[in-house]
Amino acid sequence: MKGFPILYWPHNTNGNTDYQLSRKVINNLTGMMPEIITEDLDVAGILEQKQDAVIYYPVFCESTGWWGELLGGSGVVIEKIIVSPECQLMVIVDESRAELNGQNRLLAAEIKPASGFFKKMNSSVATVADMLATDAGTILALFSGKNKNQFINIIESTGNSYLGCIGQY
Repeated sequence: MKGFPILYWPHNTNGNTDYQLSRKVINNLTGMMPEIITEDLDVAGILEQKQDAVIYYPVFCESTGWWGELLGGSGVVIEKIIVSPECQLMVIVDESRAELNGQNRLLAAEIKPASGFFKKMNSSVATVADMLATDAGTILALFSGKNKNQFINIIESTGNSYLGCIGQY
C-alpha cells in the first residue's frame, strides 16, 4: 500500500530488535523510513489530516484489545505483517482507500451479552475473534466476517450498538 508511512511504537525504542525490524520492513515495503509516533495514537485524527497515511500498529504476542483504538473511526486494517514471533504490524488506512469487497474483515461492536446474540453471531455471518469487557458493563467484541451490512443488520435487530468496521484480512 503506497502512502505516507507512520509507525506507532508505544514501547522503548533503544536497542529494541522488533522496533528496528519494523522500521526495516516498512522501509523495504515503501522505500521510505516511517514517521515514528511514541505517544498516544489518534488514528482518526491522523487519517483525517493525512488521508494518504498508512499506519503500522504493532501488536505483540498475547496482546488483547488492541483494536479498541480503531472503533468508530474510518481506519481499517488491510494487512497483517509478521515481524517476529513476538510482534506483528497491523497496516491501517482510511476506509476510502481500502479494497474490502468479498474478503473477510474485522467487524467490531459494543454489545450487552445475551445468549441469542452469540448464537446468531457464531454463524455464517461472523465469528467472535476477541472480546474486551468495559467498566460500563458492556463488551467490545471483535468479529471476523465478510458482509458488513448483514453484520450491522443483525446487531441492530438485537438492540445492540454498532461502532464500526475496523478492517479486514
